[in-house]
Amino acid sequence: MSFEIVLVLASLAAAPAPSSALAASPAAFVGDAEPLLADDEQQARDEERRDREDELYDEGTEALDEGAWDRAVSKFRSVTEMKGRRADAAIYWRAYAESKQGRSDAAQAAIEELRQNYPQSRWLKEAKALELEMRQRAGQPTRPENVADEDLKLMALNGLMNSDPEQAIPLLEKFLRGNQSRKLQDRALFVLCQSGSPKAREIVVRIARGESEPELQRKAIQSLGIFGGKPSQQALSEIYASSSDATVKKAVLQAFMVSGEKDRVLEAARTEKDPALRRQAIQLLGVMGARAELWTMYQAATSLEAKKAVLNALAVSGETDRIVEMAKSDKDIEMRLVAMRALGPFGGPSKAGAIVEIYRTESDRRIREAALGALFVSGSATALIEIARTEKDPELKKKAVSQLANMHSKEATAFLLEILNQ
Repeated sequence: MSFEIVLVLASLAAAPAPSSALAASPAAFVGDAEPLLADDEQQARDEERRDREDELYDEGTEALDEGAWDRAVSKFRSVTEMKGRRADAAIYWRAYAESKQGRSDAAQAAIEELRQNYPQSRWLKEAKALELEMRQRAGQPTRPENVADEDLKLMALNGLMNSDPEQAIPLLEKFLRGNQSRKLQDRALFVLCQSGSPKAREIVVRIARGESEPELQRKAIQSLGIFGGKPSQQALSEIYASSSDATVKKAVLQAFMVSGEKDRVLEAARTEKDPALRRQAIQLLGVMGARAELWTMYQAATSLEAKKAVLNALAVSGETDRIVEMAKSDKDIEMRLVAMRALGPFGGPSKAGAIVEIYRTESDRRIREAALGALFVSGSATALIEIARTEKDPELKKKAVSQLANMHSKEATAFLLEILNQ
């Protein structure tokens, strides 16, 4: 026997006896395994319970979508009884379904259950809103000033306006003059404008005239433009005529535009002494599509600035055929440049052929460069490639290629690769 084997045998003989656990029979381990098996079974049961809860909740929401209120109540009651993670939501939706059937007592009982059993639930705010809605439906509107939550205040305002406008209007005016939040003041203004009451319109007009702070005044002017009829438009005209504040006048012009009062905007464009306000009115005429009026103004304009403003408004209005004609033949080279630059953003690819035609026949270098810029802005890669292939002037050719390099289109990329492979 070798010396190494002797050492191994000696070490084995000297080793301590196996512990009782290691020496025990396999049956000894069964007792320790039982808790592990029990944990697995409990986890499986919990997962099954959660799946059942989700299934019932989904069936309840499907019933809500279908208007099957009794079925929804039954499904959500089953979810509640499971006392799982969706119990509070199920109580709220049960109350909602009960209220839809006119069973206010049952709905209120469910809300009280939610308050008592889940005082920290995020569904409590929804429950308060449901309570408010049920009271309003029953002819018991809640006074908005007695409600702490702002969103509920807004609901109370609407409910009061529907049920008792005479009582609501003074309260809305009080909100507008008080220290309420901007959100609440904006809503009060909106409700007043929608009411159609002469008294309500009178309050809004006073605010629009400047009886409140500037931001609320601007909102009132905007609201008159959206909701007002002839009396409101007349009030806006008077505000515009009497105000010396350019910000207020701009807001009135915007309100005229929103309400389609083209004649009033045209009057400002023709007679306004402030150049900035006059430009604003001209731009709004473009937005309103007043092509004939703008063309008449262009023909009558004497200053370069006035003509530029009207030309840009014509472009905004979509009168691009006239813009092409101006770019071709206007007697003033500056106006031709303005027209060509306007064709880029407003003419689009449909005017690419006209732009190329002007480029080919034009001798003025500035017009030709402006044409390349217009083709670039309109995304007309094919037209630019055509020019880049045939242009003899090195600088213009380089400019066309430079525009193509920044277009990121397939056609442009293919052409650039073609150049590189030459």
